Amino acid sequence: MIVPQFLTKIDKKQLNNGVVNWSSPSNIALVKYWGKKEHQIPNNQSISFTLESCRTTTKLSFDRLDKPSNKFSFEVFLDGEKKLDFEPKIEQFFKRIENYLPFLNDFHFKIETSNSFPHSSGIASSASGMSALALCLMSIEKQLNPEQSNAFFYQKASFLARLGSGSACRSIEGDIVVWGEHPDIEGSSDLFGVKYPYKVHENFKNYQDTILLVDKGEKQVSSTLGHNLMNNHPYAKERFKQAEANISKIKTILETGNLDDFIALVESEALTLHSMMMTSMPYFILMKPNTLEIINKIWEFRKKTGLHICFTLDAGANVHILYPESESKAIYEFIKIELVAYCQNGHYICDRVGFGAKQL
Repeated sequence: MIVPQFLTKIDKKQLNNGVVNWSSPSNIALVKYWGKKEHQIPNNQSISFTLESCRTTTKLSFDRLDKPSNKFSFEVFLDGEKKLDFEPKIEQFFKRIENYLPFLNDFHFKIETSNSFPHSSGIASSASGMSALALCLMSIEKQLNPEQSNAFFYQKASFLARLGSGSACRSIEGDIVVWGEHPDIEGSSDLFGVKYPYKVHENFKNYQDTILLVDKGEKQVSSTLGHNLMNNHPYAKERFKQAEANISKIKTILETGNLDDFIALVESEALTLHSMMMTSMPYFILMKPNTLEIINKIWEFRKKTGLHICFTLDAGANVHILYPESESKAIYEFIKIELVAYCQNGHYICDRVGFGAKQL
């Protein structure tokens, strides 16, 4: 599938070498994307908070080859250490995007990347990593085509990032991003993420996300396998309808600032994601006993205090605790006293909603 709007003409000969740097954040979905079609097209729409502190910083150095190569020339480093096991994913990414970036075969690339969060933390780095790399590549295209508008730059970066990792298309901008064409979201698309275009209540400004690292091991199930399990899932069609309806509901919630409705929707979405994995074939339980302990503690604390604390989950055991800035002091004390004990080695990350990637 070729998307003509992102095929750009450039003069490849006017640039010989250079260095570009981007820092790009991770994101946490409120309405979850789970299941995809060919060409990294989502089966359902999603909406996410862009994070601020959980970031990947990528430095991309490029040098013109003596002659264009029939294969991609690159090397990848994580925290200064060469990572051969990262190369197949980058190779696949370059194959997917080579029609849109015709200079890829003309240069040798040195990709140097680092995460602000521990690599083994269980926080998915594919969204931040692939979006940072896509932005670096777009910065090269921008040098070759300076007339390119900023709007096109970020839209194409999101489009390219999606082809590396679906959720990466939601990490380009912030603070709230929608991915997937939806009748209630103007400008929404399956091809790229769009910055949420409507009014957002003050309650959701500077929203907090404390990430409890319950399990820092390797993923039990790869994202690709997990998404593919939706292809023959008995409840998939109803799930996709539910997600579409929840995008409409959260639009109203974000406008009115109704925190109780926000909590109900976000927690339901998290548990639905895990229920889909538990009812697939083969089936998986991604939560750990401490995940459930944390959830129950959150429910008890919320009932006792009336504070607007809630959880969400990615496809793993770690818990994202979401809460408004106005209630952060009491909730953070509860987290430190009651919940950190359930984290592996007591490790957790304090984050908040941010505003997207930054060129360094």
